[in-house]
Amino acid sequence: MLKTNSISFKLALGAVITGLVLLSEVTVAEVPNSVINTITDRLSSARSDLSFRVLGRAPIQGFYEVQIQSGPVLYVSADGEYFFDGDLYKVNADQFLNMREVRLNAERQALFASRSTGDMIIFKPAGQTKAVMNVFTDVDCGYCRKLHREVPELNAYGIEVRYLAYPRAGIPSETYDKMATAWCAKDQQDILTRVKNGDDIATAVCDNNPVADHFALGRDLGVSGTPSIILMDGTMIPGYQPASDLAKIFGLDKPGY
Repeated sequence: MLKTNSISFKLALGAVITGLVLLSEVTVAEVPNSVINTITDRLSSARSDLSFRVLGRAPIQGFYEVQIQSGPVLYVSADGEYFFDGDLYKVNADQFLNMREVRLNAERQALFASRSTGDMIIFKPAGQTKAVMNVFTDVDCGYCRKLHREVPELNAYGIEVRYLAYPRAGIPSETYDKMATAWCAKDQQDILTRVKNGDDIATAVCDNNPVADHFALGRDLGVSGTPSIILMDGTMIPGYQPASDLAKIFGLDKPGY
């Protein structure tokens, strides 16, 4: 099976962007309730501990995309008897196109275009905001810490950094407690920075903090590691990229320009 990490960053990013043009290939009419019920009933009979949601028709005839709650997307036959998981690629003349990324790209773009930023920890540029990046982060992730040290440089380019929580250790965990403490703090930016720096901060987890919601959202949007950067056009950039490289993606050549 072809893995995403076997393709270069530029090829993967280009495939996702190009895929927007081909979105109509996987956007189809509503799935009949009879098919939804057949698939979910069959899968649930084998794994009643899991929750399944039919997303729509797959690009392969006779198969449907099915999301396992907080889990992977499956490609399931119409009778629910067979499925496979993993990445599904369309072979184009000049690239391999990840079809799941095509669908997720559109979902991410629509979500961040309308989603409130009230539950994010945001680092804004001092001047004009010229670009926005939404970052699913983990305070105990080495590359997340490295990226955070470059936030001032990103801000200098005019890039606004919006953080969402993604504790890779899960919930509950020590990492969750640290992240919830940052999101519950009066000065969220300061505490998040100090926690990422490894400072010893007293745990103070408040009720109704958004960390669990962010974690579930990340899984639904295809996040599997940190940092995961989602641009406002829905493109996901997995893993750390230097501030200068991110600025080039936005077409910003020099800080302050």
